[in-house]
Formats: sequence, C-alpha cells, structure tokens
Amino acid sequence: MEEILQQLEADLAKAKTLPEVEQLRVKYLGRKGSITLLAKNTDFSRLSPDEKRSFGQRLNALKNRAEEAIQEAQQRLAQQGASLGMVWSGADLSLPSSDRRFGAMHPISLIQRELEEIFQGMGFRVLSGYEVETEYYNFDALNIPPDHPARDMQDTFWLDDGRLLRTHTSANQVRALERYGAPIRAIFPGRCFRNEAIDASHENTFYQLEGLLVDRDISVAHLIGVMKTLLSAVFHREVTVRLRPGFFPFVEPGFELDVQCLICGGNGCATCKRSGWIELIPCGLVHPRVLEFGRVDTRIFSGFAFGMGLTRMAMMKFGIPDIRLFNSGDIRFYEQFPVSM
Repeated sequence: MEEILQQLEADLAKAKTLPEVEQLRVKYLGRKGSITLLAKNTDFSRLSPDEKRSFGQRLNALKNRAEEAIQEAQQRLAQQGASLGMVWSGADLSLPSSDRRFGAMHPISLIQRELEEIFQGMGFRVLSGYEVETEYYNFDALNIPPDHPARDMQDTFWLDDGRLLRTHTSANQVRALERYGAPIRAIFPGRCFRNEAIDASHENTFYQLEGLLVDRDISVAHLIGVMKTLLSAVFHREVTVRLRPGFFPFVEPGFELDVQCLICGGNGCATCKRSGWIELIPCGLVHPRVLEFGRVDTRIFSGFAFGMGLTRMAMMKFGIPDIRLFNSGDIRFYEQFPVSM
C-alpha cells in the first residue's frame, strides 16, 4: 500500500494536464485500478478477524488519500489554466471565439413550436398523451368498428400485453373530454407509429398534431375559418387548398383538406406522388358517438376535429423532398435549421 501511494504521488507530480490526471485516476481507482484490485485479489479466508479489520482500515485510508491527492492535482492544474490537453499561458479568455456556429433544432420541433404559438393565440391549450395506448382510446372510443382494416397488423404495432403504439394523436380526444369536459379547445402534438412501407413520403415513425374544439353551435364554417387562419400563419403566404369529402369514423361529415404541393408548385414530384397535391389536414365535425364516449351532452354541444402531419407540414414549409431525412440522424441535415430561424 505504501508503494502504491508513493507511486501515485510521483505520477501526479509529473501530470501537466487534466486529462493526464484523469488517466491516473482510472489507473489507480478505476474498476481495474491497482488500489481496487488490492481488495479483489486478497484471499480473506487466510486472514484472522483482526487482520481483516486492519486490512480494511488501511485500504480505506489508502483510497481516501488517493482521492484527496487526485483532487488536489485537479485543483492545481485548474488554477494554472490547464484544460483539454493544453496549458494556457497569458490567454485572454474574453476574446470572441473563432467558432461562430449556432445551435440547431430539428425541423419538426421548429414547426411544432410555431403551431403551438398559433393555436395558443386562438385560445387552444396544448396537451400531451401516451405513445403506448389502449385499444379503447385508439379505436373503440373513436367509433372505429372491430372489423375496420386499420386494426390489422399491416397498420398497427401491437404489443404483447394487448396495448399498441398509437397510430394517431386522435387517441387523445376522448381522454381530454373525460378530463376537461366541454367546452374545450385543445391540440395534441406527438409521435405516432404505423407499420408502413417507407418511401419518400411515408415513414413508420412520424409526428402529428390533433386538434379538438367542442362548444355550443359549432359548424363547418368554424372549422374552415380556423384552417384558413392556421395555413396563412404557417406558410406566411397564400396557399392553394381544396376541400373534398373524406371518411373517418370519428367525424361526420368528414373532409380531406389538401394543399397544393409547395415543393413542385403543383407540377408533380415524388413527394406529392406526381399529383401536385398533398393530403395535409383530415378534418370534420366530431361524430356524436365520440362525444358520448367523452360523456358530453350532444343536445347542447357539437364540435370539430382535425389532424395534421407535423412531418409533412415541415416538408412543405422548409422544402424537404424526402421524409426519410427526418430520422436519418445526419447532423448535416439538422444544421440547416438554426435556432435563430
């Protein structure tokens, strides 16, 4: 023990940088350090009770002294300005750095923040939900019948315990109605999962934003007004849209709001599947049965719901041609979206 302590102190005296001190800490106190191995390699069965007690006390004293010596060396080098393998001598730390890179955010985070601010300005609250959901809230409470194809394995990731990875943020509708009642204005941004083939415009992991408004005397005119306000605020310009009938079990009547592809200007590309249009916002008036599942009196209240793909919205806003880039993990892609934008 005396030899180990003397060698440690000699090594610390030679250390010139903080990384060198850290290497010595690992050498002596790490999992395979010489002090640590003293206890592991000692045959305690050959020691008497008094010898075991004496050995333990001396070993603890050695560890404490080694930790103190390492800490003293770290403080000494820190005071001298040693950092990251360099000894600073007369450096002016008040000078601006030569590296002027700004931090970046994921484009989906950027679009989500912007949408949250827009909806909060219209009186909507922002609520979160569960990525692992029950069949009741993901399907049953949304008036999706047991034989609906969306329940099949090709669309839904089922878990062994009977729960599932939510396929849409619509699963939050009835939860919100049960908790807050009516009237209510709320949006639910979050991640969703579907067992789909991946291509330029489809992913098995993507982000949605569900919206719900329930109040007295709500009509399609209120829905259209909110959608127009939203799109003009998001894209900061006029966009061409079309509203066509659509079927969704949890709304009646249901609509598909399409936006003219902002990547190709409506000429047709891989993102819009050569059609010139992107399905952006499924919407409609909330089905009475959904309101009943949420314990809302349908004689007094009505409402509308909509769901938009945050991933597709980001593609349109930033001109991103391939959805696979979002989950690529390529830092060069993310650095194109600095926080300042």
